[in-house]
Amino acid sequence: MKRTGWYCTTIVWLLACTVHAAPPTVRNGGGEDILLQGFHWNSSRNAPQKWYEVLAQMAPTIGQDGFTKIWLPPAWTDQSSWSDAASGTSGGGEGYFWSDFDKNSRYGSDSQLKQAVAALAGAGVQAIYDVVPNHMNDKLPSQQIRFPRGLKLWRDDCTTPVVCDEGDAFMSGSADLNTSNSEVSQRFMQEFRNLRDNYSAKGLRFDFTRGYAPERVDVWMKNFGDQAFCVGELWKGPSEYPANDWRSQASWQDALKDWSDRSHCSVFDFALKERMQNGSLAEWRHGLNGNPDPAWRQVAVTFVDNHDTGYSPGQYGGQHHWSLADPQRNIAYAYILLSPGTPTVYWPDMYDWGRGDLIRKLISLRKDAGISADSPIRFQTHYSGLVAAIQGSRKRLLIALDSDLSKVPDGFSPALFADGQRIRSWQAAPAPSDTTTTLHCDNVRPGLGQAVYAVGSPIELGAWDPAHAIALQPGAANRWSGTVVWPTQQHIEWKCLIRSLSNINEVYWQDGLNNQFTTGAASETAGNF
Repeated sequence: MKRTGWYCTTIVWLLACTVHAAPPTVRNGGGEDILLQGFHWNSSRNAPQKWYEVLAQMAPTIGQDGFTKIWLPPAWTDQSSWSDAASGTSGGGEGYFWSDFDKNSRYGSDSQLKQAVAALAGAGVQAIYDVVPNHMNDKLPSQQIRFPRGLKLWRDDCTTPVVCDEGDAFMSGSADLNTSNSEVSQRFMQEFRNLRDNYSAKGLRFDFTRGYAPERVDVWMKNFGDQAFCVGELWKGPSEYPANDWRSQASWQDALKDWSDRSHCSVFDFALKERMQNGSLAEWRHGLNGNPDPAWRQVAVTFVDNHDTGYSPGQYGGQHHWSLADPQRNIAYAYILLSPGTPTVYWPDMYDWGRGDLIRKLISLRKDAGISADSPIRFQTHYSGLVAAIQGSRKRLLIALDSDLSKVPDGFSPALFADGQRIRSWQAAPAPSDTTTTLHCDNVRPGLGQAVYAVGSPIELGAWDPAHAIALQPGAANRWSGTVVWPTQQHIEWKCLIRSLSNINEVYWQDGLNNQFTTGAASETAGNF
């Protein structure tokens, strides 16, 4: 749920609790999961079947399609209604302005929810519940929960709202609960256990996490299950933080990783989403899931769109606050499903809009290769589009998305070509860990308008394609050098070349036999003109 506001960095109160063992680095379910968002914005209005009936009916298919977890809509009753005269839209009942912990909602009845979750569990799919602890609707009757006003249980109960709130206000803030209050925090803790014990919850998705402290989430998860899956929605860019907050000058990645470090939960990769929306395809590497550090990759829950950002079938086309353009959607799914992070597939893309066959193939390829949340990934930026090598536990993948890559190294065989060749992937045997090598070209004297490059057998050196050789930098005594990261124990053949800066086809090769070496055996290798 996306709204604007401010952030309070001071935590007023943390619930005292029994001492536990140190929490896991991140509660990401082990990093092998593939999530399905099991609803869209208009699912609560589905007819003639209630949405829980749809889920129960679809459960075997969902399991067969390779999903291991399903993100369910908020289970709490929401009888709200809203309308916007300016846009001519209306809605309500989606679960994000709930009024009671009662599980009879517009998605279906309490018993239908239990039947759906049981059917999903029988298909090997675990339930992750969407929870909304930041705000609620107290204007409607409630039987299972009531927070009276005037007792510092609400943000507005304090003359200075920040005293009764750990984070940003949702809209005006008048519906915001004081999650730092012991009564409020403990009541949510009880309800989360109820979802676990009576509704088969195997994890939680925390809505609007900008509204409460990440440490609060950590406390709740310790009680819910310290090894259980959790993911937070922190949809807040650097420009939305106050000028005196370090995050206002940081990257999207920095703020997301900070939240994850403090909550010990995974986090939706809005750094990747922002680059999908505003950057070039090559810049998708700047998402959390493309970070060089595996500790950053493993916290990323990647997605293309969701019920807030994307379109939905039905009324008004849903919310579509930040939807990815249709021509990029197939490529985006290829990227998130064949790269690190925990990928999430949006229900309409899978089951309504004709992308299911492609997504099934991508899921199968991911599982076959053994790609996980922290798998190593190396981007090959000397190509157009996005080219990357991903190391799975069983296979190594090479992906080329909307790229001019034309030559593929020996040892790779085709895996999946789709979307008019805009999506291409190859697979090879798994490679050992990476090593760094410095390449030198000696006795090189390029002319005006020329530069020195290294080209060779691996993808890192362009697979013998001079157009994608890597540029070297000048040093002393006519030596040009550059460093390359690649798998160790690989036999490499390569050469130096001089290439025109204005015409990539104007190339002068190093004479004689190829330079040869094995990665990891030495930290340097040299060729001579």
